[in-house]
Amino acid sequence: MRPQTLDRPTVEGDAKWFVIVNPIAGSGKGLDDYPLISKLLRDNGIRQEAVFTEHKYHATELTVSAIDAGYRHIIVIGGDGTLYEVVNGLYIQKKVAPDEVTIAVISVGTGNDWIRMYGIPRRYSEAIRAIKEGYTFLQDVAAVEYEEAHFRQTRYMANVAGLGYDAAVIRRLQRQQLKKHLGRTAYLWSMVRTFFAHKSTGVKIWVDDRLIYNDLLFSMAIGIGKFNGGGVQQLPEAVADDGLLDITMIRPVHWWHVIFRIRRLFNGTIYSIGHVQYAQGQKIRIESSPETPLEIDGELLGATPIEFNVRHREVRVIVNRSFLERAKS
Repeated sequence: MRPQTLDRPTVEGDAKWFVIVNPIAGSGKGLDDYPLISKLLRDNGIRQEAVFTEHKYHATELTVSAIDAGYRHIIVIGGDGTLYEVVNGLYIQKKVAPDEVTIAVISVGTGNDWIRMYGIPRRYSEAIRAIKEGYTFLQDVAAVEYEEAHFRQTRYMANVAGLGYDAAVIRRLQRQQLKKHLGRTAYLWSMVRTFFAHKSTGVKIWVDDRLIYNDLLFSMAIGIGKFNGGGVQQLPEAVADDGLLDITMIRPVHWWHVIFRIRRLFNGTIYSIGHVQYAQGQKIRIESSPETPLEIDGELLGATPIEFNVRHREVRVIVNRSFLERAKS
């Protein structure tokens, strides 16, 4: 399927936005910078009602409540994890189809991988300018079924999921309770520590019901978007509205292979590394022995067996105008 984009503003100029603020995002930037962001929104004539999250998954609850109350425009002031919660709220509520709600992001997180895909600036004034201009894009999402406490659960992914090493990094952060205190420094330290401790797992992967992998696997990324881990391009070929999930599989690798190829993880040439395989599909199933953990958009969830199914162009998001111009070129 070819990507499709919109070439004109689709947000009404007098729309009132429901603003969900994560005060602990970015090691407290959500709270510290909100007064400035609020002033910039007012200065740009963007009407708003703001609510602060108070606990995990509160953004999901607030999204459902806002839509039930009639809001159709939501601004996320937070990071990738806050956006993940809001997207899941879209699928819990039953008032409207998910694509009838427009989501914008003013990023104050540490990873900020979702905004990289759409060229949304980190500078608040420029991110708010994109909201005011109102250019939107319908992106794919993935419905993810996984095992947790012997029950099947379903969540919705807006960017990238990781298994194996990627999920082990998040698990180490949670165990050490560093993520909210040290931000990116903690994440980088966890990446190094986890690399030397993590063991590859025997994995089977089916793409569109065809077995494509049956071997030891160090790490795996499945995505709508290109970036995770604070700018790593694990999925450089991903197109956010092509109706396909991209899959990057990394076979067991020694540390010296990473050291001498580290630039390829960031410059979009990861598939030139011999230990890396690539695939695409609409449906992905993963089994492993022993079970391996799953993270979605930086949030640690359950474990294998896991199934991903693409949902084509179901979430409407504000993007930077330059993203649409590049997509058309």
